[in-house]
Amino acid sequence: MFIRTENFRQFLRLYPIISIIIAIHIILWLLIFLSLPFGTTLMQHMIGFNFLIAEGEYWRLLSPIFVHSGFGHMLFNSFSLVLFGPALESMLGKFKFIVAYLLTGVAANLATFYIEPLEFAHVGSSGAIFGLFGIYLYMVLFRKDLINQMNSQLIMTILIIGLVMTFINSNVNIVAHIFGFIAGAIVAPIVLPKTSGQPQVIMTRSTSYRPRVRLPRQFTPKHILWIIIIILVLLGIFL
Repeated sequence: MFIRTENFRQFLRLYPIISIIIAIHIILWLLIFLSLPFGTTLMQHMIGFNFLIAEGEYWRLLSPIFVHSGFGHMLFNSFSLVLFGPALESMLGKFKFIVAYLLTGVAANLATFYIEPLEFAHVGSSGAIFGLFGIYLYMVLFRKDLINQMNSQLIMTILIIGLVMTFINSNVNIVAHIFGFIAGAIVAPIVLPKTSGQPQVIMTRSTSYRPRVRLPRQFTPKHILWIIIIILVLLGIFL
């Protein structure tokens, strides 16, 4: 689910929404951090500043999802999308994926607006990324037909690391992470397919005909390498 085997062209063709979001990340970072006058003004108008949201600049509930505080921030969030987004874009479809991504990101920013003080300002897509994690957790708990045991264990590991790092790092928007995650779990039953696709399940001969997820026989060195990469990327979100 999280191991990428596509080349660049295949990735663009198979996951156009994720590709567009990452392209927006990169373009905005180039405009802002190359110190172009237009980029500086753009950053000032996109940052999630609670005081200005209270003054009626409601687009700031959406715009912070696409801008970041630096190259490392942008890189790790974008790479997180590369790892955790494709399975959901493929499963949900383009429209439902972008709706779920933006809705959870806005929910995270809306919670930040109501809970944090007026002088609080923030940027970054981690609230929306935690929304994806919320969808995955719903699958682990309630839709086992959509996710196998190995990926379920990996998701739980990711969530534990994410929860711990959220509370021990002072630079993290705790409210956005928590409420983005909750929003993802809430929208999951709405956007997830009602039944699993045929390639993901095999049928047994029991009278109940309960679908059973096909599990990998064992972790290969490739799986272990990707798990290490995923954990490092997840840790990088909190830098």
